[in-house]
Amino acid sequence: MTSVSEREPATDDRVATAKLELRGVGKRFRTRRADTQALVGVDLTIRDGEFVSVIGRSGCGKTTLLRMLAGLVSPSEGEILVEGRSLWHGSTVDSSVMSELGVVFQEANLFPWYSVADNIALPLKLRGDGRAQRRERVAELAELVGLAGFEKAYPRELSGGMRQRVAIARALAIGPKLLLMDEPFGALDALTRERMNLEVQRIALATGATVVFVTHDITEAVFLADRVVHLTPRPGRVQQVMPVGFARPRDIDVQTEPEFGALIRELRHALHQED
Repeated sequence: MTSVSEREPATDDRVATAKLELRGVGKRFRTRRADTQALVGVDLTIRDGEFVSVIGRSGCGKTTLLRMLAGLVSPSEGEILVEGRSLWHGSTVDSSVMSELGVVFQEANLFPWYSVADNIALPLKLRGDGRAQRRERVAELAELVGLAGFEKAYPRELSGGMRQRVAIARALAIGPKLLLMDEPFGALDALTRERMNLEVQRIALATGATVVFVTHDITEAVFLADRVVHLTPRPGRVQQVMPVGFARPRDIDVQTEPEFGALIRELRHALHQED
């Protein structure tokens, strides 16, 4: 169990360098009938090696925010910087910055006709890596995510948690410095989700990746994160940024700590106040 005395400050030297910056970021969707302001004035700095969870009510713009960070949807205003470089130039994404990113969605989105190894290796194949190099990297990643021995299996032969492990390994294939995760465990049963929470923090620490993790689950958000970002209802903006000082890696017993419970209650109260 992690005690309160073992907590680390959220601003220690390990995570002092800015990895990701959002400056006045907003997103407006235009339709024939109306304009919808999904996000407005989002300012946020995420440090190198930090794990940040994003929570908020449905429709607050969490997924839209992540899709902008992933280079899938352009911001209407503001700037997104990855290690000081702009991700977006108007509506055009910078492919060199995109190469720093890995993305995992709620659905694993594996190719059913590809084996585990082939699914993991796909980004490497698209990059032009040789067969031997791909094979070596796949072996490393399969070991990292707990899939060693399953490289020849196909998605239909795997459980939901195992398929998400494949998706995580595929996102890590090119060695991204920034890992973006949108409700990656939302479709899993409670016990599998708990196991995957333990796994994803282990993987994040092993790779040193900076992680932005979108979730509806307050307990999951606090358990995983160095900081929890709470977005308001539409238009989404940063309501609060809550530091979580427990040292990582954490085991499940940390959830019994009184201060862990206090963080959960504070966030839940803030969300209920929005009714």
